Amino acid sequence: MREGSEFLTFSAALQGSTTLKIMSNTDTVKRKERESLEEVVIRFVGDSGDGMQLTGSQFSGTSALLGNDIATFPNYPAEIRAPQGSVYGVSGFQVHIGQVEVATPGDEVDVLVAMNPAALKTNISAVPAGKTIIVDTDGFTAKNLAKAGYESNPLEDGSLEKYQLIEAPITSLTRTAILDLGLDNKSMNRSKNMFALGMVFWMFNRPLTHTINFLKKKFASKPLVIEANERALKAGYNYAETLELLPVYKVPPAKMEKGTYRIIMGNTALAWGLLAASEKSGLPLFLGSYPITPASDILHELSRHMHFGAKVFQAEDEIAGVGSALGAAFAGNLAVTTTSGPGLALKTETIGLAMMTELPLVIVDVQRGGPSTGLPTKTEQADLLQALYGRNGESPVVVIAASAPANCFDYAYMAAKLALEHVTPVLLLTDGYLANGSEPWRIKKVADMPPIKPHLAKAKESENGAPYLPYQRDKESLARYWAIPGMPGFEHRVGGLEKENLTGNVSYDPKNHEYMCKIRAEKIARIAEVIPELTVEGAQEGDLLVVGWGGTYGSLHMAVKSLYEQGASIGLAHFNYINPLPKNTAEVFSRFKKIVVCELNLGQFVVYLRNELPDFRYLKFNKIQGLPFAVTELRDKFNSLLK
Repeated sequence: MREGSEFLTFSAALQGSTTLKIMSNTDTVKRKERESLEEVVIRFVGDSGDGMQLTGSQFSGTSALLGNDIATFPNYPAEIRAPQGSVYGVSGFQVHIGQVEVATPGDEVDVLVAMNPAALKTNISAVPAGKTIIVDTDGFTAKNLAKAGYESNPLEDGSLEKYQLIEAPITSLTRTAILDLGLDNKSMNRSKNMFALGMVFWMFNRPLTHTINFLKKKFASKPLVIEANERALKAGYNYAETLELLPVYKVPPAKMEKGTYRIIMGNTALAWGLLAASEKSGLPLFLGSYPITPASDILHELSRHMHFGAKVFQAEDEIAGVGSALGAAFAGNLAVTTTSGPGLALKTETIGLAMMTELPLVIVDVQRGGPSTGLPTKTEQADLLQALYGRNGESPVVVIAASAPANCFDYAYMAAKLALEHVTPVLLLTDGYLANGSEPWRIKKVADMPPIKPHLAKAKESENGAPYLPYQRDKESLARYWAIPGMPGFEHRVGGLEKENLTGNVSYDPKNHEYMCKIRAEKIARIAEVIPELTVEGAQEGDLLVVGWGGTYGSLHMAVKSLYEQGASIGLAHFNYINPLPKNTAEVFSRFKKIVVCELNLGQFVVYLRNELPDFRYLKFNKIQGLPFAVTELRDKFNSLLK
């Protein structure tokens, strides 16, 4: 890392002023006796310009400050600005808070805030009877009802009688609260999300302080915007207090380990994991990428941290992005490229070159719905087979997967560690659900992270006069020794043509080619000796083993946990390390009568398992709807298999 008073280490920054301390609920206003809830799921929905993402994130941040466990799920349209009032232009933000463990954004919605008919129509199926729906009655115009496909107004035709319906003229009340500020109608309407947020803050006894401070910081140069939003927030809070039918609740703090926490999104956590790996390895970080949903925020986040020594290059296309990263790897950097499924396809040839030259390169694939352009803003475990096999020839690379927004930090760090220590490309899979979701993260100290020791050639090795052999390997790991350009005595050539063993000279010898293919594959296979063994949650042997990988962990964990606590003979084996598989995988599988593999695709991990471990029979449970698994649908499936 660069030194000097103007530069900080990444580990020091993690302990700095950007962190939040878990605090108690003592600063909230005391009201009438509130019903205490263990957990609650709230969904804010409206047009893509209604500010629902900001509203949800502010409720989440405030709840985190009060000590609740949290999981979030933003859900927004692919169009930059869909037609106003259309069903495909609905943007939403779901937050699950609790005093108990919260591992998913939740299945059923307890409180739905809908700003127009389209938002109500596309989300009401998630709200059980008896739960609360808050609507902005100003949005339920004849024009908007027609756009949403309603033949009659649901606020008047009795179709919502089974819900606790709260009708509020949110838009007009917002305008009244800020009318004297001299803003035009469009500007005044932009504050209606704060009015809705104020209402929900009152429902759950949340203080306004965090959001007011956020507004003052975000709009520091726009005092009128601050005033309008703060007034709307307070007006919504006070209006809610006047509604006798509005239910009121409290969600006490969760029992969490004491420490300094942040609410962190998966893409942010991943970027920070790379920064931590750079500091720990002593190598500068280089990111060469092209923007693509939902991976772009990694590029944006790292671009904010050039003071940590990070170099960020926004290339003209995906191929240039990965090419620049591979060049940076050759030059001695911790080199990274980020993308999603379509971009990974374009990077394929260069990833094969990185494998052939045996250079350390981290490739991050934030998966989304496919094929082709597919569903850009929806989640799917779409790219596993592409990650494993999507290159010409015998071209194995390490494949690992994060499983929660917060542990994107850990697996980004581990991807860098494996790449640098084994001198190989490592492909890290996340997905849109993890990338855009958030949860509390207890901040780590970089000093406590496992060491990263890049497998570098050492200058003393050339002092005895022996020539540097670029493909001479470590006896245990089979990793070659990585020489950086400019090291005297270590001149060598790399390229895509087959190499002669040891010397790296171009070779067309048939037996040499077969030997090199096998030893490159064996190098990857031996990484199984250094990755953690597979663990099982719940029953350690018995009737049913649930198998998952990547971002499905939270849903699978909660479903298996609830059934196991009810006495079912069920366990969960969740994979973060995919190629190679943990060395005890077969032994774990052998302890259960049935194995069901759950994926957000049509069975890609099953294809891989049948190839690697063909002696087992694999059942499948799949979903490709652009949505995560619901805990209820998983429980139903597992119960049917257990019977």
